[in-house]
Amino acid sequence: MKCLVCQGLEIVPQTAKEAIPVGEDLIYVSIKIPVCQTCGERYYDRKTMRYLEQVEEELRAGHGELRQVGKLLAYG
Repeated sequence: MKCLVCQGLEIVPQTAKEAIPVGEDLIYVSIKIPVCQTCGERYYDRKTMRYLEQVEEELRAGHGELRQVGKLLAYG
């Protein structure tokens, strides 16, 4: 497979974090997707997109077990 953005040839599956905004919070979901090693372009299949949509629905409904992994602070 050739990257659609940079025409790079090295696209490999790797674990990536997708950020889902819920209110004032950002929730990171780990997914395994093909990523171009040259430019970082990510390639999502339908199964992965459906999974992310389901996770977002659950989070907006207040379901799902979350753990704190750090802090996000705002200034000004």
